[in-house]
Amino acid sequence: MNNDHHDQSVRKPTVGVGVVVLRPGQAGLEVLLIKRGRPPRQGEWSMPGGKQEWGETLHQAAHREVLEETGVIITGLKLIDVVDGLFRESGGAVTSHLTLVDYRADWVSGAPRAGDDAAEARWVPVADLAPYKLWSETARIIAAGAALHP
Repeated sequence: MNNDHHDQSVRKPTVGVGVVVLRPGQAGLEVLLIKRGRPPRQGEWSMPGGKQEWGETLHQAAHREVLEETGVIITGLKLIDVVDGLFRESGGAVTSHLTLVDYRADWVSGAPRAGDDAAEARWVPVADLAPYKLWSETARIIAAGAALHP
């Protein structure tokens, strides 16, 4: 019998969640952004999110990650998309493989403050994202999430 599926050295993708948190603002719809405090993409702006923990549902992970990274409470999770995050070294070998489940959510309460993996957290009008130099997939997911906003 082949016991490969019991071998802990077998590499497997890591499942993570990302959340496009939206609220109405004075300049139109706003999205909650964090500046990443750790790799991957350390120092870049993104949406709150992180790794799913053992025994945790994706919805629980989304709520927990937003709260830990920003102090914000959310509601109304809706699936936007699932993104394959394949990061490679210059020779082409995969160095990191993330399966990212991205949701949109509505802000309930809390003023953004950086916590856990986030170096900064702030509300940004969806129309003013250009200066934040977002990863193309992050920009696409935020636009898709904003399109789902009621």
